[in-house]
Amino acid sequence: MAYQHKDNFSAQSAAYAAFRPHYPQALYDFLFALPVVIQTAWDCGTGNGQVASVLAEKYKHVYATDISEAQLQKATIKPNITYTKAGAEASGLADQSINLITVAQAVHWFDFDAFHKEVKRVAKPGAFITIWGYGLLSISHEIDTIITYFYKHTTGPYWDSERRHLDVAYNTIPFPYKEVSCPGFEIKATWTREQFMGYLSSWSSVQHYIKQQGTSPLPDLKAQLLEQWPDGKSIEVTFPVFMRIGKV
Repeated sequence: MAYQHKDNFSAQSAAYAAFRPHYPQALYDFLFALPVVIQTAWDCGTGNGQVASVLAEKYKHVYATDISEAQLQKATIKPNITYTKAGAEASGLADQSINLITVAQAVHWFDFDAFHKEVKRVAKPGAFITIWGYGLLSISHEIDTIITYFYKHTTGPYWDSERRHLDVAYNTIPFPYKEVSCPGFEIKATWTREQFMGYLSSWSSVQHYIKQQGTSPLPDLKAQLLEQWPDGKSIEVTFPVFMRIGKV
């Protein structure tokens, strides 16, 4: 039976583009310092091109693929980025054409065996692959308690099974490469409660909840947060970032 891709983000592509957090510059500085020729990169599962647009600042050409046409339509356009609607397992790229493969917050949706076969096909000698993601955000003890309950219990049953890979920092994902150590990173942002609610609206579990229940779980959560997070107040939020990197 052919692998069935899940497109959980086309419906809320606008929210995804507007509210998803951005990765820290330190992460990109680490990628740019890798001992690899900075010529061609493939950003797989590019979404709205957030990573591809930064890679394009250094790499001669970036190939960015995703299965969601709606996401690609919101991508940042640059002359040295080629966006293509394609699955991770069949990129359409030439054999031995890529120096760096990146996958941000997406590899858990892939057919692992087929993807790794594709990586080895398109990688140039000496190429690197790096996959990364981020876990549940942290704000304060009081707010974290509310959010953790919302994550595990309110929307818990509505997460796809693939979410479990993020909860264990991708340690359950096959990684058939010569793995090298890498530092830890954090995403930090300053959000109002409304911005936070916008981010939650991009969760696939929230969208599944709405589809199945006919109502949104967000208004109740917003009310619970009101005392700790009043209207107009900006608060720093932190996402832990985890990464695996290897030489192909």
